Amino acid sequence: MSDVKTSTDPKVLAMMQKTRNIGIMAHIDAGKTTVTERILFYTGRNHRIGETHEGTATMDWMEQEQERGITITSAATHCIWNDHRINIIDTPGHVDFTVEVERSLRVLDGAVFVLCSVGAVQPQSETVWRQATKYKVPCMAFVNKMDRTGSDFYNVVGQLDDKLNANPIPIQIPIGSEENFRGVVDLITLEAIVWDEASLGAKYEVIDIPEDMVEDVKNYRIQMLEAIADHDESLMEKYLMEEEISGEEIVAAIRKATIAKDITPVMCGTALKNKGVQAMLDRVLDFMPSPLDVQAVKGIDPKTDEEVTREADPSAPFSALAFKIMTDPYVGKLTFTRVYSGTLEKGSYVLNSSTGKKERIGRLLEMHANDKKDLDRAQAGDIVAVVGVKTVHTGDTFCDLDKPVILEQITFPEPVIKLAVEPKTKADSDKLSTGLQKLAEEDPTFKVSTDEETGQTTIAGMGELHLEIIVDRLKREFKVEANVGAPQVSYRETISGNVTHRETYKKQTGGRGKFADIQFEIAPMSYFDNYEGKKDRISQDDGFMFINEIVGGNIPREFIPAVEKGFKAALENGIQASYSVENVGVRLFDGSYHDVDSDQLSFELAAKQGFRNSAKKAKPVLLEPVMKVEVTTPEEYMGDVIGDLNSRRGIIQSMNTDSTGSVVNANVPLSEMFGYSTDLRSLTQGRAVYSMEFEEYTQVPDKLAQEIIESQA
Repeated sequence: MSDVKTSTDPKVLAMMQKTRNIGIMAHIDAGKTTVTERILFYTGRNHRIGETHEGTATMDWMEQEQERGITITSAATHCIWNDHRINIIDTPGHVDFTVEVERSLRVLDGAVFVLCSVGAVQPQSETVWRQATKYKVPCMAFVNKMDRTGSDFYNVVGQLDDKLNANPIPIQIPIGSEENFRGVVDLITLEAIVWDEASLGAKYEVIDIPEDMVEDVKNYRIQMLEAIADHDESLMEKYLMEEEISGEEIVAAIRKATIAKDITPVMCGTALKNKGVQAMLDRVLDFMPSPLDVQAVKGIDPKTDEEVTREADPSAPFSALAFKIMTDPYVGKLTFTRVYSGTLEKGSYVLNSSTGKKERIGRLLEMHANDKKDLDRAQAGDIVAVVGVKTVHTGDTFCDLDKPVILEQITFPEPVIKLAVEPKTKADSDKLSTGLQKLAEEDPTFKVSTDEETGQTTIAGMGELHLEIIVDRLKREFKVEANVGAPQVSYRETISGNVTHRETYKKQTGGRGKFADIQFEIAPMSYFDNYEGKKDRISQDDGFMFINEIVGGNIPREFIPAVEKGFKAALENGIQASYSVENVGVRLFDGSYHDVDSDQLSFELAAKQGFRNSAKKAKPVLLEPVMKVEVTTPEEYMGDVIGDLNSRRGIIQSMNTDSTGSVVNANVPLSEMFGYSTDLRSLTQGRAVYSMEFEEYTQVPDKLAQEIIESQA
């Protein structure tokens, strides 16, 4: 990477200091895309405001997004505001596309958390918040839709505290509410701002604080100062001495506490009516971290397995994370990349340390939704799309050829629902497998598998909507006509008891035979929690634990991995039905071998056979995915909604009524939720809405489990 300016160059540092990588995240319908559209309009990126409800939003560029009025894929863009560059990723709110939020947050430095002033903190808001906490992403909150009937700013602040432990600190409070919402009081500057309706909120007037608000303003300002004084000693001193505290000092203290994730500054407005977005942008610059403010990214050196760090410095060794892959009809495969350190130039070679392959960077592109602009170079802190990389998966690390590093991987949830697909004609057959392969590359939560016995292709994903969109994209982007089977639930199997078993595998076919003999104990993983043997004998994978207690060479050391491999392979084929098995522990404690007839394959086959025979005696149970469902309904339908959820084997968790209607939270098995949206509309004359997300796997009732097993036979 020659000709790179060093980090001491003040211009480079200043540029990085003026960069913000932020995400817009929220529950469905909180107004994320509308907020992003206003940002693009005010910063001069768009000359006309796109509207989600009209299907003209810039960031919702996919046909499916425009038709449905929802965000499906996270779109990246950038804009300039007050001489700062803001890279923005607009993420989906629907739980089926939670992977988009997960991978976006992994590479962002900060996030604006949009909340609806009426709905407040909803289930998906909680999921998104958990993801932001997991990746230690500093957040500020924007309470949107303040002009709606039933809006309550203070209720949202209360729920941010109660439900999310976000330590919310209002830095604005609203003037008026619902249709009378006309402005805000800024608690930092103590200015009351009222927006001008005629200029689309671009102009505003500074007025005196309304008399009836003076007391509230005073109380909330004291709350704000006390909260930030806890994180700044000099400010605390001034506050206790009752000295004057300047606006700059307050902003600096809020910034420090926000980046440390100690507080969440809260603002409000209504994006649709163009109120409050510019002020929010100003505060993004004030409170959100630049790439230089974020901790150096950690990774593993693949040569030594030691932890290394990479500073956000253009002259440091190059490292970047591929967080999203997209197929573009014109340029081919686009790999969205966040550069953490060093500089990347087009035409240069980099190492994909996750695959060990050397890759050439053909083009570097700056993205604006689905529009592109060529770049010559990208440096630490930039988010760009790369063209020309052949072998790459979401979460792979690109790095310097001479200084390899593997950055922390992105973890993705397992699919919970699957469909069978088959091509309508012979011509569609090849196109189908190409299309599915490309879509699986783009989306790590989408899995494709082929049943070896029947040759049937099944696709698995996060929900009905997710798979519906996939099938729709196959049709539109890859011109594939396919027949789709009924949705099937991804059940799991496990065991609930422990069994000690001996398995002897013998085969004599003339000449050299096959022989393996193993003795083991099989049980749920929790059974071995208090295992007293040596910890280095335990190897653990997702949903499987293997304990090797063989001493004295009863089974030669080179055959042990084959035993473990055999057990792992057996987990895929199920016990009672053909669903994959999880939460199983195996303790191998004895066995024997034959000098001539024993080999790795014999022991692998003995383990497979041993698992089948022992698991049936270890009280096998069937597990099903259970969803967390939230239904918001007018009060008069409350009884019908609860009755319907109960009939679906739902367990009601909570019920409460507020100004928006009644909210029911329940845990319901996924198998009972197919077609629920239609049934709910019928029950409530189309007035109720619901959202759902995966909660956990739980045991299927015996009678039902029997039916499912028989249907698989």
